[in-house]
Amino acid sequence: MSSNRPAADVVVDVAMVRRLLESQHPDLVHLPIVELANGWDNVMFRLGDELLVRVPRREMAGRLVANEVAALPVLAPHLPLPVPTPVRVGQPDDEYPYVWAVLPWLEGRPVGTDAPSDAEGAAQQLGEFLQALHVGAPVDAPVNPYRGHFIGENDDRLRERLDGGAQTIETFTDFTVATLLSRWVELIDVAPRPGPPVWLHGDLHPLNVLTDGISISAVIDWGDVTSGDPAVDLAVAWGLFEPAERSMIRTLTGADDATWQRAEAWALYFAAMYLLSSDDDPALRAVSLRLFDRLTAD
Repeated sequence: MSSNRPAADVVVDVAMVRRLLESQHPDLVHLPIVELANGWDNVMFRLGDELLVRVPRREMAGRLVANEVAALPVLAPHLPLPVPTPVRVGQPDDEYPYVWAVLPWLEGRPVGTDAPSDAEGAAQQLGEFLQALHVGAPVDAPVNPYRGHFIGENDDRLRERLDGGAQTIETFTDFTVATLLSRWVELIDVAPRPGPPVWLHGDLHPLNVLTDGISISAVIDWGDVTSGDPAVDLAVAWGLFEPAERSMIRTLTGADDATWQRAEAWALYFAAMYLLSSDDDPALRAVSLRLFDRLTAD
């Protein structure tokens, strides 16, 4: 199996985390540290029973964690679902170059692997969450070049990825590259959003939404937080729900026809990009294939 995961700039392990805690947050160093996941951008460690340490493994992730720790304290008080607002912020030092964070431990499993049993209630929760999040953002909101803009601007990037991905698309989905691009062209033939930018999660896919098995319990991983067109977040409606629940989210967020069409375009874009980046990530592949199934049914 090939690997899509970017190489790390720095080796992050338990010993490094313990050293960082000892030098910057010594009152926490007595807690047990257990590595949980070594992802694309960050290495995650359980710290005792109630905390999580999020440590960037590459330079881009360092910028994203810095955005997250700046934005979440502003957003969290206005959101109806728990989010991982940092309880401590760690700074770079002579041996480690990036901002890092200590977060609250939020219970739950990713919706991408354990769908909530109360789909209608979860759609109500998520719609209310997005309604609360998508309010006017300040001019100094974090900038993310890959999220929040008009979806049509992604045309070249999608076509470039599909050039080398035809076999993957046609092996795992009911689309050919030609039919995918035909649908893509239809969806991006839509007016850009005319209003001012709003706050966005930026990476709201089913692995970043947690469930207790019945309902949504938290929304995590805010590294892509930015501002712009809410359609990018609304794409999660295809990732999580069937048509009836998607309709609830559209109603709760007040999305007009053009916004909903842009959201579906983002969903198709994410479906392709997730699939073409999932060689070493079965959970991401499952998210992608579920998106493709729902987009095909539409």
